[in-house]
Amino acid sequence: MEKKLMGVFAPITTPFDEKGDVAYDKLKDNMKFYAKSRLKGYLALGSNGENKSLANSEKEKVLETIIKNKGSDQVVMAGCIFESTRETIEFAKIAQSLGADFITLLPPSYFRKEMTDPVLLKYFSDVAGSLTTPCLVYNAPQFCGGTTLSVSLVKDLARHPNIVGVKDSSTGNIESFLLAVRDTFNVMPGSANFFVNGLIMGAPGGVISLANVFPEITCKLYDLTVSKQYEEAFKLNERVIQLNKTVSGTGGVAAVKYAMDLAGLYGGNPRLPLLPLGDEVKKKIEDYLKKEGLI
Repeated sequence: MEKKLMGVFAPITTPFDEKGDVAYDKLKDNMKFYAKSRLKGYLALGSNGENKSLANSEKEKVLETIIKNKGSDQVVMAGCIFESTRETIEFAKIAQSLGADFITLLPPSYFRKEMTDPVLLKYFSDVAGSLTTPCLVYNAPQFCGGTTLSVSLVKDLARHPNIVGVKDSSTGNIESFLLAVRDTFNVMPGSANFFVNGLIMGAPGGVISLANVFPEITCKLYDLTVSKQYEEAFKLNERVIQLNKTVSGTGGVAAVKYAMDLAGLYGGNPRLPLLPLGDEVKKKIEDYLKKEGLI
């Protein structure tokens, strides 16, 4: 189990101003808050970071801002999500030069029907083999046209010397991955809905969108679970799952950002074509967080 992956990671949101430009000053302010938290680290440029809505120059500056303003012991994963092997390697080398601790790789999706296990094995292997920074593959069919990493493929990837784990945000696969490779590969839950189950089965940590809003709650859940205080952990887990359902489960990135605004951070609106939340959904989230005593 990789010590650098043991804990809670927040998939950092990318703040935008009223014109839709990246608000780097707001990102820096958010990072100052997170740097004082107990978060193990961050996933930069993931789905919550609206990776595919950013120009490469923006991605580079966002990643640089996160790395420069993290806590000294905190760890940064950098999302590299492109359609070609060449472009993925080019940006991954930029992330590597900026000081990212890990590179996360999502399967290409435009030619989805062509993304067979042999094609994906070569893609991930070629990228990881071109880097010195360790890589994690990212299983998120909801973000890549339905492409799901098979257990067989994950087993093969686990043999690559520079691929050290998989982040899994899909439904129903975390247990199979853990049973197959947990002794030699870091399997990271990518949702609060199966974070605790993953930890109990041997995951070192997880990437939880709710950690953007309530880092202390998610870190406490991690602590209770790994210390085997299961009665308290399960009670808190029920609360966290309901929070997750009410926030990101209601409105995705826009809802996470709105909850951040309510919690005193800067969330702002997502970048078009993603729309801001409507008033009805905003009220639902605000009322729930007030009822829970969180704002």
